Amino acid sequence: MNGFTAALALLGFVLLALGAVHGTALLVRVTSDPLTAEPFCSGLEPTEHAVSRFHVRWYPVTMLFLAFDMEMVFMYPWTRVVSAMGPSAVVEMFVFLAVLVAGVVYAWREGALRWT
Repeated sequence: MNGFTAALALLGFVLLALGAVHGTALLVRVTSDPLTAEPFCSGLEPTEHAVSRFHVRWYPVTMLFLAFDMEMVFMYPWTRVVSAMGPSAVVEMFVFLAVLVAGVVYAWREGALRWT
């Protein structure tokens, strides 16, 4: 079997599986009108609107989370090349972490992490 035939067979299998999953979802759904269906929340009624506003104190915490999330994005590839690059890669990572720690210290000093 050549590559084109294998790709077509895989595409056919995926389309068949997708149709089976979609058909099963149609059979087991609770209501036929998706506009009147309530969101599932352990059987509880929603207490606030879905697009309600968040308190402003969540935004600095979100920014800190994104900063540390980006830290991990850079640390995973770093772990793959640190042995090949040697001590300079370790020094560069500690400089990067020092900049992030300086940002956390600044946010802490400004009171961005206080909840009251």
